[in-house]
Amino acid sequence: MSAANPTRDDFASLLEESFTAGHSGEGQVVKGTITAIEKDMAIIDVGLKVEGRVPLKEFGVKGKDTTLKVGDTVEVYVERIENALGEAMLSREKARREESWVRLEEKFTKGERVEGVIFNQVKGGFTVDLDGAVAFLPRSQVDIRPIRDVSPLMHNPQPFEILKMDRRRGNIVVSRRTVLEESRAEQRSEIVQNLEEGQVVEGVVKNITDYGAFVDLGGIDGLLHVTDMAWRRVNHPTEILNIGQTVKVQIIRINQETHRISLGMKQLESDPWSEIGTKFPIGKKIKGTVTNITDYGAFVELEPGIEGLIHVSEMSWTKKNVHPGKILSTTQEVDVVVLEVDPAKRRISLGLKQTLENPWEAFARTHPVGSQVEGEVKNKTEFGLFIGLEGDVDGMVHLSDLDWTRPGEQVIEEYNRGDMVKAQVLDVDIEKERISLGIKQLAKDTVGEAATSGELRKNAVVTCEVIGVKDGGLEVRLVDSGIETFIKRSDLSRDRDEQRPERFTVGQKVDARVIAFDKKTRKLQVSIKALEIAEEKEAVAQYGSTDSGASLGDILGAALKKQGS
Repeated sequence: MSAANPTRDDFASLLEESFTAGHSGEGQVVKGTITAIEKDMAIIDVGLKVEGRVPLKEFGVKGKDTTLKVGDTVEVYVERIENALGEAMLSREKARREESWVRLEEKFTKGERVEGVIFNQVKGGFTVDLDGAVAFLPRSQVDIRPIRDVSPLMHNPQPFEILKMDRRRGNIVVSRRTVLEESRAEQRSEIVQNLEEGQVVEGVVKNITDYGAFVDLGGIDGLLHVTDMAWRRVNHPTEILNIGQTVKVQIIRINQETHRISLGMKQLESDPWSEIGTKFPIGKKIKGTVTNITDYGAFVELEPGIEGLIHVSEMSWTKKNVHPGKILSTTQEVDVVVLEVDPAKRRISLGLKQTLENPWEAFARTHPVGSQVEGEVKNKTEFGLFIGLEGDVDGMVHLSDLDWTRPGEQVIEEYNRGDMVKAQVLDVDIEKERISLGIKQLAKDTVGEAATSGELRKNAVVTCEVIGVKDGGLEVRLVDSGIETFIKRSDLSRDRDEQRPERFTVGQKVDARVIAFDKKTRKLQVSIKALEIAEEKEAVAQYGSTDSGASLGDILGAALKKQGS
């Protein structure tokens, strides 16, 4: 470029440089002087070629009263030197925001608290004015406990702690809760130092839960657990306490690290368990009230603060697998007997059934061995029948006591649940709670009588009636005693050709010889073959040997002829 002969482009370039040099304030915070106030606008000279206008409301600080006058020096943010009206575009709000961001970042770095004003409610929380910078206060960070009404906190300057800052996004998150927790922790520490275990203090019930109550001791809360409210059982703290109630408590434990305090009310009263042994001796019958029912038993209050347990096994003599709730109900008054006392473990075992007569003792007294009873068949098992008896007890008829002659497995099929049967008492074991019954004992023991009379002695001859013809032999019944037995095919004749069951008919009577009788199992064996052999031997003995050529028929015929003469 020639200085002597500048071109048109050179002139435009110099003009642009002059404007650029004068616009160095754009995007910066500068000081200006108020030259005039017109309606709601302040005219401000920031040392540029033009003045700017700033709305008066931008100079207001929420929670503070700000008054401006001509000649005041203020700081503003220069957005642009000229707009369409030829004025500088200035902003006091952006200037204050820039200043606040610088100060806030310093305090955030140092971990210092800042002061702000909650001025609006938004989704999820509130907005806070930190002297120009707007921060977000989450609802969870407003107070230590959730609060319903936040209006008392609005528009009042108060301290906050900055949790997060993002200059690029213009995002600030603050907390009021952390400030309160810090001050509260300091306060709690000071209060805890003045408390000691065993000390009796007064407090106000602040909150009640299912497991206890929180008591305000004047700036610090202590937990009064439900088990430490009274010596008696307390199902819920509201039975004793109300929110706002003043109570006298004893400090049980203090955790200096966590500042947790455990309180007790029952400790201020005498322990009712101290003389429990003399007050409730074993075997004593007393009256109590059912306070709680569980799967394993029922708790009974004997006096305030003293409870005993009736185990499910001690509730009824006869109802074994029944839930305690079907025998007792809460608030019910019952008579119980003290079974065991353990002062160290603070336990009392009680019995309900002991207040009633043992039904097995009563049965044994009214139904001695040998007496006859009648009852309903309650159950059939693989080993016998269970019969329901007087006094809500059961007796058992074993398979072996159903019938004298037939097997029990066969006889039991003739009985059904609900049948009424008669039986004889065979034995009563009170300790084992067992009653043995017999049905066959009420019938005639033909087998026993036959065995006693000698009818069933070995080698005796008996007359049998055929009651069944089977492939393997004959089912027969002894004519005199009615005893039933079975003659095997091999015992039907000494002659193999005659060992055919089909040659016999039902109702036919045949003689046989007893070859075995077991008194224990009462099993009888008879044989036609054995009788034939015995008769042959007897005939030979009387009429000589068959070696002379005479047949067995000849010998037997001669014997019969001799008997007839």
